[in-house]
Amino acid sequence: LLFSTGAFFALILNLLQVQRKITLFPEAVLSSLFSSAWWVPPSCGIAAAIIGLLYPCLDQKLGEEQLYKKEWSTVMRCVAVFVGINHASAKIAFANNFQLSLCLAAMSIGLWWLFDRSRSGFGLGVGIAVIATFITQLLVYNGVYRYTEPDFLYVRSWLPCIFFSGGVTMGNIGRLLAMYDHE
Repeated sequence: LLFSTGAFFALILNLLQVQRKITLFPEAVLSSLFSSAWWVPPSCGIAAAIIGLLYPCLDQKLGEEQLYKKEWSTVMRCVAVFVGINHASAKIAFANNFQLSLCLAAMSIGLWWLFDRSRSGFGLGVGIAVIATFITQLLVYNGVYRYTEPDFLYVRSWLPCIFFSGGVTMGNIGRLLAMYDHE
């Protein structure tokens, strides 16, 4: 379920980035499903599964209690905010990328505050943002794809905010699924 969710989000959210010409793939790559690279959905699906399993495991290891009772309605609101943050990165026109990055950082931390508030969730979110941004920089550096206006070592400066909020969202889904698994 986590893999399918991650792959689905990758298709939809990557399509938005490609349509707004924020992410550019070589012409041969664009002939695949939904104008996306074939490897993006499986890669994001695997990452979503790992992240979704990692959050409840770390919570259990640290003995961290959840501040809120997790329900599907809460997780779906978290998903909606995550999609909104990603949509904002593509649609909102700011004077410069620094302002957009600050706005998205505030929204991402707000997502964590509203739907998580755990130390492990924040730490994993930051770790995911750093690792995923580094991997993205390697892919862009090697010509797999590129960004139209890179301003942070080959990528857009707001990209870590997207990865952070995506990590928190997948973590919440994983936690809820783990809760049902324990029952």
